[in-house]
Amino acid sequence: METKRIGIIMNGVTGRMGTNQHLARSITAIIKQDGIKVSNDLTIMPDPILTGRRDHALKSLAEKYGKEARGEAYKYTTDLQGALDGKFGDYEIFFDASGTLQRAGFIEMAVKAGKAIYCEKPTAVETKEAVRLAKLVEKAGLKNGVVQDKLWLPGFRKIKMLKELGFFGKILSVKGDFGYWVFSGMDYDQPTQRPSWNYRAEDGGGMMIDMFCHWRYVIDHVFGPVKSLVAYGSIDLDERRAEDGTTFKCTADDSAYAMFVLEDGTMVQFNSSWCTRVRRDDLLTVHVDGIKGSAVAGLREVKTQSAANTPKPIWNPDIPQPIDLLAGWEDVPNNIEYDNAFKIQWEMFIRHVVLGESWTYSLMEGAKGVQLAELGMQSWKERKWIDVPELV
Repeated sequence: METKRIGIIMNGVTGRMGTNQHLARSITAIIKQDGIKVSNDLTIMPDPILTGRRDHALKSLAEKYGKEARGEAYKYTTDLQGALDGKFGDYEIFFDASGTLQRAGFIEMAVKAGKAIYCEKPTAVETKEAVRLAKLVEKAGLKNGVVQDKLWLPGFRKIKMLKELGFFGKILSVKGDFGYWVFSGMDYDQPTQRPSWNYRAEDGGGMMIDMFCHWRYVIDHVFGPVKSLVAYGSIDLDERRAEDGTTFKCTADDSAYAMFVLEDGTMVQFNSSWCTRVRRDDLLTVHVDGIKGSAVAGLREVKTQSAANTPKPIWNPDIPQPIDLLAGWEDVPNNIEYDNAFKIQWEMFIRHVVLGESWTYSLMEGAKGVQLAELGMQSWKERKWIDVPELV
């Protein structure tokens, strides 16, 4: 059997998402499973080099995950240009998980080096810039992709399966509720659990630019294209504490509420908030109502209620509710083993680069998410419905 090495420059993976989802649960996990088995004759084996600004952090990650995966540390360097130029070996893919405002510069460097490009979302905070980057990469003829991980969560995979099987019939509406309480860091013994830049617009933070990028690809790929939207945002907590212990004024929305009308008329609503205390099945729940049946999905589990099993409620607030409204729902079984969503997309992108397999999730697809976020902020500012034009 041939084992084909694929070199990957992993930039900015010292952050929470970069470390946990991309380095630990994706690339390291792929190496630990002995690579991506294409056939009995071919396996693709990732070989990462970690790049960033903090030498000590890179060294720690390289040693921990490299030794865990293959018994020796991964390569690492603070010299990104050197890595792109081949100073430390041959690397075909450039991956970026740095801050949003730094992403354009890194992508431009990778384009000049002729690398395939894969990066976190959002690719920018303005549609014009996101489209510029997408076209820059496409003009250079480079394979490219953006992380759209939620498509491979078990909950959304089950919803898509139910839709394709005709369980819902005509879908009437979709209601999504996402978020949890992110501590401000201002209270005793309650440290915050998200980076402070998330709450500063000048640093690329904000709920709309973060989550509307997710909702765009989820809606487009699971339910259908978005035609128009109306949105409202809020800065609910106006002061938080940063990593260095200082307090700062919050300038970015930490809650966002939106209604999206799809091209087929389906109404989709998403509430997204870092200022909500959870009393639902999961941190994200999506309720889909169709003529033939309904489903409620969490990150992993999905419950359904068919038309035949729908009870007949009668409104009477003067007596206790006689129907157990939670009892008439059935679990969708876990008939397969669900892998990590980030890892699944990583394997798909690597196969796309090495084997030329089909790929949908390009930087231009990522730009659609930035567009939805920017239109959401426009709607909020102007207090009106906004149509979603085609990106060109």
